[in-house]
Amino acid sequence: MCQAAIYLNDEKVMEDVIWMEPTEDGILVHTFFDEPQVIKGKLQAIDLLKHRVLLTAEQPATEGAA
Repeated sequence: MCQAAIYLNDEKVMEDVIWMEPTEDGILVHTFFDEPQVIKGKLQAIDLLKHRVLLTAEQPATEGAA
């Protein structure tokens, strides 16, 4: 099978991922068995050999930043 595992900041957060789609709120992720979820993060890398998608958490905006 060709499912992937999602890692957010090097921590596995989902398995059996079959579909990913970028949205304004983050990455919409679908699996075979669970309801779709939005993960707040940005794509860092995709390792096709190991079936891994690496995301990094989005940094919250700091007040007063220009």
